[in-house]
Order: sequence, then structure tokens, then C-alpha cells
Amino acid sequence: MAIGFTPKHIENLPLDDLNQQQFIVLAIEAIETLKWRVDYVSPNGIIAYTNKGIFATNAAIEIKITDGYAILKSESTGSEMFDLGKNKKFIRAFISVFNELKLSLSLEEIESRYNELCETFLPEEEDILNMPPPTTTDKIKNLFSIFRPTHGYYITPLLININIAIFLMMLLAGVNILTPDNTSLISWGANFRPITLDGQWWRLVTNCFLHIGILHLIFNMYALVYIGILLEPYLGSKRFVAAYLLIGIVASTTSLAWHQLTISAGASGAIFGLYGVFLALLTTNLIDKKSRKPLLTSIGVFVVFNLLNGFKAGIDNAAHVGGLLSGIVIGYAFIPSLKSTDYDNIEDIENKSVAISSIVILVAVYFALAHIPNDLGKYDASMQTFVKTETKALNILTDTASRNKYRIAYEIKYKGVPYWEENLKLLDEADKLNIPYRFHHRNAQLKAYCLLRIETYNLIYKSIDEKTFKYQAQIIANNDRILQMITELREHEKEGE
Repeated sequence: MAIGFTPKHIENLPLDDLNQQQFIVLAIEAIETLKWRVDYVSPNGIIAYTNKGIFATNAAIEIKITDGYAILKSESTGSEMFDLGKNKKFIRAFISVFNELKLSLSLEEIESRYNELCETFLPEEEDILNMPPPTTTDKIKNLFSIFRPTHGYYITPLLININIAIFLMMLLAGVNILTPDNTSLISWGANFRPITLDGQWWRLVTNCFLHIGILHLIFNMYALVYIGILLEPYLGSKRFVAAYLLIGIVASTTSLAWHQLTISAGASGAIFGLYGVFLALLTTNLIDKKSRKPLLTSIGVFVVFNLLNGFKAGIDNAAHVGGLLSGIVIGYAFIPSLKSTDYDNIEDIENKSVAISSIVILVAVYFALAHIPNDLGKYDASMQTFVKTETKALNILTDTASRNKYRIAYEIKYKGVPYWEENLKLLDEADKLNIPYRFHHRNAQLKAYCLLRIETYNLIYKSIDEKTFKYQAQIIANNDRILQMITELREHEKEGE
């Protein structure tokens, strides 16, 4: 399947002393000598395919004769953006063989073979070589074919369409098209250790369908199209979709294990893993030996480039590595079912390979998740408890005008101060957690805040108990300092967002 505007090479070859009919016969002989496949012949030219196997670089060869020249065109039929000179090599190979054959066939042989061909020719008005070239509309339709499920290319376009649909829904909901904020990503299902490990396991899957901006989406979808066109026809729909989802889950788990505070999203881990599946297949004899070397080179370059590029800030290389390694494992796990010659039970064998692979991967992920520490999640829970206890302590000093002052004094001493002391103990425990420095710094600020609250509560108690106003100035000063601390804490929170 060619998508969009594919690589091509065109050359004009003069007929010289040959007539049109003689050129057609010699061109067919050259194509067959090269072991290409002739697909269409007419008095005006030939269409053929290089036919080098599903995983090799192939091209459509079009020869059209006009005004004493043969226009030779080689156009890639795969999804590659660059052909690295292969189309030019195909044309040069044809010309070389064609020139040799000019000297080997007699005019009588050429005429006899042309007469045989005439019986297969369509009427002139039906000759596809006489049809006008594709319009811009035709090219656009060809580009949009990547979104349409067909036999052998069914799951890939569905995955592409789902990714795009979710991105469009995010945009309609007001999410920034270039740089979505963290709150938006989390609300749409991004992967984040504190909340994923807190029971929201579904994020291991949903984050594989989210993208952090339109450029992230475009690059990932192009990579998915390329590997999908190569791999899905070979694996089949069941194995392909199972590989994508299982790899995505493993990549998400790897990201959780590596990153404590990173919010991750994107299909790149799953896509990277599909390249890993392909690498596994390339080490076996399932793929033609001649195709392995160029494919290993192109896939290897893609993998190495993206791994190196992953060291840039903002790229989740842990997901890439986890996806790649799990893809290689899954690729090898699928090999027995791909090699099976028991064609009567081939569907059962395929189902079993998918089921066994799924069970093994999901069990491994379950145990891995159980051993990933969630200290940040514990810290977040501690802070929620801190807020609840703080609210209880502050409520003691609300609506004091309508309450008995001695009752207030009692609650300050036996409830308020103990509440703040509880929060101090909570912060001491929180400092034992493996959390980033900025949270330890916040703990220090909160401890100072709690201590000042305790001092102030004790001063208020003394004021009531001793029936004096001598502590009033210190209470006011403490309250001013408390307000300042709250402002500093809020600024600290904004800096950490």
C-alpha cells in the first residue's frame, strides 16, 4: 500500500531503431529475466511489479511509449518516504537487461511473440495507460486510504482512527492543541504513578491513546502506519492487536517503575514494541533471507535513532525501552504459531498463542506493579489527612463569640494542640518516604507552620485561663506570620506545578 506521495524515479529511453511493437516484446523479456511480475500489457506500454517479497522494497514499473521514447517510471509501493536510490536502481537494471536482449532475439521471434500478445490486448479506449494521470483529488483519496480498514490492514487504521478521535475530543473539550497541561492529560487518562498505583489501573491502557500535542500525534501515527503495513498482514489481526495492547501495558508499567513524578501519554511505547516484534521475526527464517538485511538496517536505524532521541527532556525513553524489549519477547512467542503447518487448526493455534502470551504478560505486569513503590501516593494520602486534621483544629476557633470561653479554652488545650501535634508526627513519617526534595522542603515549612500554630493556641489558652490581654500582641504577630507562611506555601505549590 502506497500512501500519499511516494518515492519514484523516471527516465526516458529512446526507441532508436526499434518500432513500438518490438520494444514491447523486448521489455517483457527483460522484465521476466529480472523475475518481476508483468501485470498489464497494451500496444502503448507495460505495467509490472518487482515482486521481491512482502518485506522487501518493491516498486510498480510503468513503461509508456510515446513520440519515439519509452517513459520508464519506477514508483515505490510501500510506505517509505525515501527509497535510498532503489527506484533508480530498478530502472537501470531494466535498461541493462533490455540492451543485452536486443542482441539476442531475432526479428522473427519478436514478431511471433507480439502476435501472441495482440490476442490479450484491450480495446484502445479501455487502455489504462491512456488514462489521464491522477488528479490532486485522486492523490488525496489515496492518502486517506490509510484510515480505511481493508483485508490484511484492518487493526492499524482502527488504532489510528481511535487515536485521532480521542485527540479531537480533547480539542473540543478545550485542551491545548500543542501543549496540553498536566491537569488535562490526567483527566483524560494519562499515566501517573501516584494515581495509577492507587487503583486506577486502566490508565496503563488509556494513556496509550492520548497524545501530548498534535506533533506528537502525527509522528506516532506515521510510525504506526509504516510498521502496520509491514507487520499486520503477516501477524494477522488478532496477534497484531494483542501485541499492540500488551506492549502498551508493559511500556506503561516500565514508565511507572522508572518515573516517580512524570505524567506520561502516547502510543510510542506500543509502536516501538511493534518494531521489536518485527526485529524478532527478522532473526528467523520466516522472512526471506534477501529481505532481512535491508529491513534490519532500516528498522535498526529507526530504533537506535529514537532511543538516542529519547534522552531529550520530555521524552519517555523508559516506555520506549520497555516497549521494545517486550515486543521482542512477544515476537518470539508468536513464532511457533506463525510457523505452524497445521492449517486445519490454524485459528485455534493462533488463539492459543494470543491467550498464553496475554496471560504471561499480564501476570508479569501484576507482580511488577505490586513491587513498584508508591511513596508519592502515600505522601499525597498523608497530605489529605493533614488537611482534614488541620480543618478540625481550625474549627475550634470559629464562631468564638457565641460560645463559652472556658469551653473554648478546654478544646484548645485538649483537642486543638493535640491535632497540630498529630500533624507534626504525620510530617515526621512523611519525611521517611522516598520523595523528591521539594516535598521535604514543603514538610519543613509545614512543620514550622504547625509549631507556630501550637504556640499561638497555647497563648490563646493562657489568655483565657489567666484572664489577661498581655499575650494579645504576640498572638497578633503570630497570626501575621501564619498568613505569611500560608502565602509562601501557596507560592511553593505554584512553582512545583
